Amino acid sequence: MSSPVTRLTLFKIPKDEDQHHLLDLCKEIPQKAVKNGKPYITSVQADKAKPDQRAQGFTIVAISTFKSEEEFDYYDKEFPAYVELRTFAKSVNGGVAMVYFENEVVLLG
Repeated sequence: MSSPVTRLTLFKIPKDEDQHHLLDLCKEIPQKAVKNGKPYITSVQADKAKPDQRAQGFTIVAISTFKSEEEFDYYDKEFPAYVELRTFAKSVNGGVAMVYFENEVVLLG
């Protein structure tokens, strides 16, 4: 069985109204993330980054967890709601960083 995959994306979006719109698009993802009649994203978190020089200009952070790398690939390449989000982000973004990983260390509680 595949391991869960977590995706961390940071955006540099300078305008407040564009930040709000991106977050609105993120809010729609969980309801739309259904493949073969079943949800495949186990968690979505997104918000504005707290002002801090260590943020290096990144203004929005989004964290999504997928059931498997296959589901991550589907989201990244085929999922229509993500294509819409990505298209908008590219039009207003001053920079982006994305990493994804399987969770070797997990502490809950």
